[in-house]
Amino acid sequence: MTRLLVATSNSGKLAEIRGLLRHLSVEISTLRDLRQGPEPEETGTTFPENARLKALYYDAVAETSPRPAPSPHRYTVAEDSGLVIDALDGEPGVRSARFLQPDATYPERFSEIYRRLNEARPRAWDARFVCALAVVRAGTVVYETSGTIEGRIAAAPSGTGGFGYDPIFYVPLSGRTLAEINESTKARISHRGEALRRLADWLEPQLEPNPVGSP
Repeated sequence: MTRLLVATSNSGKLAEIRGLLRHLSVEISTLRDLRQGPEPEETGTTFPENARLKALYYDAVAETSPRPAPSPHRYTVAEDSGLVIDALDGEPGVRSARFLQPDATYPERFSEIYRRLNEARPRAWDARFVCALAVVRAGTVVYETSGTIEGRIAAAPSGTGGFGYDPIFYVPLSGRTLAEINESTKARISHRGEALRRLADWLEPQLEPNPVGSP
């Protein structure tokens, strides 16, 4: 069976990825299944650059990791995603997960974003979520894609679903923030959902057939 190493330790992202790829006959492993080591430095200036960097790095780590055993039918997929706010010149952008500082809480990040937006006083707080995916096999990038959802920063955080910046991202077509939208709707309209559907469409024809008699 084809193995898919999902290079993330974010439980929220992993849950979304598992849900959107559940129809594929793949054995999913995560960073918890690899030998422990330092994380790569995300030096890219764009989401695709960082996704590519992480996919190549963890693919190389997997080749030397005793668990799971290396497989000729293994793909490593990494994503880089974040919130882009026009009035803040694209911030937090590629530093979304490290905005302010790596261990800052999201309420702290929300507070700083609102402080800066109120100082900027733009007519509209237009924003978007972006997700870039990169797939590596045997040390080579074999597929890249991305997804985007347009919206704006809500007047105040709202909702308890989702994770990360979801409570402050307002989706005009739904009239709610991403944190107020149920999981099935979020999977259908979100940036990560769009990118993962494209990944699934590309990946399905590449899958190694199951041996005869296997489930």
